[in-house]
Amino acid sequence: MLHNFGSINLDHIYRVPHLVTPGETLTSHGYRVGLGGKGANQSLAMARAGGQVRHWGRLGRQDAWARDLLEASGVDVDSVELVDEPSGHAIIQVDDAGENAILLFPGANHGFNEANLEARLAEASPGDWLLAQNECIALPYLFEAARERGLHIAFNPAPMTADAAELPLEACRLLFVNRSEAEILTGLPAGSAASALLDALASRLPATETVLTLGGDGAWYQVGETRHFQPPMPVTPVDTTAAGDTFIGYYLAALQDGEGPEACLARAAAAAALGVQRSGAAESIPEAAEVAQWQRQTQPQTPNTP
Repeated sequence: MLHNFGSINLDHIYRVPHLVTPGETLTSHGYRVGLGGKGANQSLAMARAGGQVRHWGRLGRQDAWARDLLEASGVDVDSVELVDEPSGHAIIQVDDAGENAILLFPGANHGFNEANLEARLAEASPGDWLLAQNECIALPYLFEAARERGLHIAFNPAPMTADAAELPLEACRLLFVNRSEAEILTGLPAGSAASALLDALASRLPATETVLTLGGDGAWYQVGETRHFQPPMPVTPVDTTAAGDTFIGYYLAALQDGEGPEACLARAAAAAALGVQRSGAAESIPEAAEVAQWQRQTQPQTPNTP
């Protein structure tokens, strides 16, 4: 079982001709509300991929429909608490090129404390996986408590902050980072080569399996001296919201199925490629059958070096 300690947000999504600039008032040509939050997206992706995932979260009581949507997709929601607080929410701009900008209000996601985390940890068994992102609080306590209980920790430090960079990342068995997150963690300048980022990550976290996602430049897996590359899949993006979350959920579901790193990367990349061709966050995450068909149709070439 994988336990996902993660955010649940309501996404207010606006389609715009370009991302708003400082001082500008811009009329949107589309609006909708959907389920989002990195935690919820990753749980949905893992469940739609056929994985077993239990979500640990907090949600405003008036927004119980979001918990129902997670449950309908196959997520175990017994540990999603309904509270008398505002739910977390995000205001998302998506421009006509598919890029996005996000303003986040944490809300109920920041209401965790040691007592309710202990109650959730009591549900886990040694050898289970714990997945976390950086949209909920109490991560330093959670990392140490999970390590003491023999859980395998997977972490996605998004949104990246100085506090996330100072977490005991050596407690993680698996780390998911994009280019900018890797640059912050390693102190390397923007635009650094993938090989330099991988070298620096290996130096800092030699025992941690790391997945470096590079958007249109593919993705890398490394641990120790082992590296595997997943080439990008040529698609025209409509909306990149939740692409990284889709990748992570599908990667972990493949790992739960006993697949090796190369197969995990391939399944995750196919799912993300399908997702960016659709609008929205949760609604863009594909089903397992769609991903399997995409993989059969797409056989990219593999380069030799990062």
